[in-house]
Amino acid sequence: MSPVRFPNGVRLIKGTNPVWKQNLDTLVDRVADLIINAKRIVIFTGAGISTESGIPDFRSPGGIWDRFDPDDFTYHKFIADPESRRKQWQMLREGSLTTEAKPNPTHYAIAELDRLGKLDCVITQNVDNLHQKAGVPSEKVFELHGNMLWVVCLSCGRRYPLEQIKVRLDEGEEVPDCEACHGILKPDAVFFGEPLPEKVLKEATSRSSNCDLFIVIGSTLVVYPAAYMSVYAVDSGAKLVIINLSSTPMDRQATALIRAKAGEAMSRVIEQVREKVSG
Repeated sequence: MSPVRFPNGVRLIKGTNPVWKQNLDTLVDRVADLIINAKRIVIFTGAGISTESGIPDFRSPGGIWDRFDPDDFTYHKFIADPESRRKQWQMLREGSLTTEAKPNPTHYAIAELDRLGKLDCVITQNVDNLHQKAGVPSEKVFELHGNMLWVVCLSCGRRYPLEQIKVRLDEGEEVPDCEACHGILKPDAVFFGEPLPEKVLKEATSRSSNCDLFIVIGSTLVVYPAAYMSVYAVDSGAKLVIINLSSTPMDRQATALIRAKAGEAMSRVIEQVREKVSG
């Protein structure tokens, strides 16, 4: 069965049956039913939901990599090259990642699923802490790429809130070091060439492999090994929902595919879930 896709949430499918199409209302209703009937739901989120909170994307046109060379942000170069560290802190100082970002309707919709008892966990590629700010318990959020709200000393392990380090940057420090041992400070996020946190990756893999509904929101599923989570879920028999503005490698495996902004789609989905549960 080969899908032909259209904008604004419409999907046209050609098969042995007559051609049929689903508009956004129908797809939202379908996703709400999948949520209600599921026993173990895993939500997987990417940069597409962070951008709706004003956090710049890395890869999209006009994103961070249009202004900075990603080669300067490999783990090895950051460790070996003071100039690379200076550029990293410059990026932070310019506000490319901010502690002031607020959760948006997608984050709150996911938190509502938890309050309704429907959420097993959130697996996220994002490093902005917004799921926790929205009310998802920290123990249910698995941050595959770390958390930019913390800075860690690579020598003694001391951790600093990012806000504390930003004060030093605003005062003119270009490459802040550890106050305790003067070791190298690094944002507690995963850089290119740096392995994902082992315990988080293991737990995320297990949760993905044991869910019965896997919902992708705001990710193109092209960054690995994070993108393997959707594969593990589908291979284990879970239904797959994808809410994203652009195509992904997993579109053909999706039970429901919504082309819309995450906040718009998830707000409508959670409204439908509430109505169906209360009705």
